[in-house]
Amino acid sequence: MDTSSLKLLDIVEMKKPHPCVARSHLFKIVRLGADIKMSCAACGRTVMLDRAVFNQKIKRILPKP
Repeated sequence: MDTSSLKLLDIVEMKKPHPCVARSHLFKIVRLGADIKMSCAACGRTVMLDRAVFNQKIKRILPKP
């Protein structure tokens, strides 16, 4: 997937859910760079992934409402 159009505060859907109670697939982008930091849309905990790993695990970028 092409993540060059990714911006801060975008909502992305990942292939696997976050292991919180809500099991949410949705994350909000908090930091961009060589690493990508994102927070779970349900519980708010942050996850940091290497950009190469993020590119493999992303499903889609959700459109802005």
